Amino acid sequence: MAVVVLGVGLYLFQPWKLWQNETVSEALPTVPTAPPPGSSPTAAPTNSGPAPAADPGPQTLLHGTLISHEHTTTGTAKLIRLSDGTRTLRLENLDTSNGPDLRVWLTDAPVKEGKDGWEVFDDGKHVSLGKLKGNKGDQNYEIPADVNLADYSSVTIWCDRFNVSFGAAALSAA
Repeated sequence: MAVVVLGVGLYLFQPWKLWQNETVSEALPTVPTAPPPGSSPTAAPTNSGPAPAADPGPQTLLHGTLISHEHTTTGTAKLIRLSDGTRTLRLENLDTSNGPDLRVWLTDAPVKEGKDGWEVFDDGKHVSLGKLKGNKGDQNYEIPADVNLADYSSVTIWCDRFNVSFGAAALSAA
């Protein structure tokens, strides 16, 4: 019986992950620029009309600084709109503990300091952007087109196994 209890405990808690780091170093996503239809990439430019509008590049819509909850967590969160209109959540300089079943969520919950903020993010509206790619580094998470950013005010690194936030950031206008 003790072996079964130990096995289940190890499966649930996965304590070895506390000593394993996964570093991710993703560049900010870019939108490939394609030549206009009917033109060739080697064609000489012509002066037959106004110059195309300059690509505005990525624009930071919202940003916030991660605070610690269940585990020490630091870094920044940015919601970025790319020139093609797609949106990305970017975590920069993330540093948190590794753990079982960690997710990245956009939520409508207020970010609270201390233990009061650990378990609030699944009480209201939230959308999962996927599994946390790594517990350290820079990483990008695509935001689905049907997500209304006005409905969400924070980001959390959420442990789905234990329903607790490792860390979170309140989002404000850039």
